Amino acid sequence: MQGNPADSATSDRSDCVTMSRLVVPTLTGRHVSLEPLTIDHVDAITSAGAGDRSTFGYTQVPDGGDAAAEYVNWLLDDAANDRAVPFVQRRVGDDTVVGCTRFLNLFWPLGRDHPDEVEIGGTWLSSSAQRTPINTEAKLLLLTHAFDVWNVQRVALCTDARNHRSRRAIERLGAQFEGVLRRHRGSTHPGDGVRLRDTAAYSITVDDWSAVQTLLIARTAT
Repeated sequence: MQGNPADSATSDRSDCVTMSRLVVPTLTGRHVSLEPLTIDHVDAITSAGAGDRSTFGYTQVPDGGDAAAEYVNWLLDDAANDRAVPFVQRRVGDDTVVGCTRFLNLFWPLGRDHPDEVEIGGTWLSSSAQRTPINTEAKLLLLTHAFDVWNVQRVALCTDARNHRSRRAIERLGAQFEGVLRRHRGSTHPGDGVRLRDTAAYSITVDDWSAVQTLLIARTAT
């Protein structure tokens, strides 16, 4: 069996996003590098969001430079206030930024320095990076950091209940379906307006982690 790609994550503090509680390094695997988001990524995110946008119907993906700048500033504000830890997804093979992802909805109910529960979300990939090992490996890197570095007890993964493609992808990770939360979050689907979406909620707990980790390592080994 191949080694865990998350083991190659660098701990160089110069590559970290520093918040009041968290320091997160660049996480690098064989196929993707998750690089802490900065304002310098605006142009790369603009390029990543261009082209075929047919799969972005349920996902917030900036369309154009002004939108990308607003998107990055919004995420950096969330990071500065401990609401999220955002990354760009950089394809290792050609060093191209191909999307974004983040930790969000961080909770500290046990009063530790690191969160006890997080959500992985806000994930999107350019059309050229879809249906490749990038998404699976990115989830492995994030889950490894959450469970093995932060020692969280639960990772949530949520999506619009109508987004069957996203739901299948979450289920392939080994996440457990917890139900549909009705009128739960704001919708980004065109035409929904101010409608609150129904959210399909999934989770991976510390009890599930060993089996999920083994599954994802095997899937990203080729």
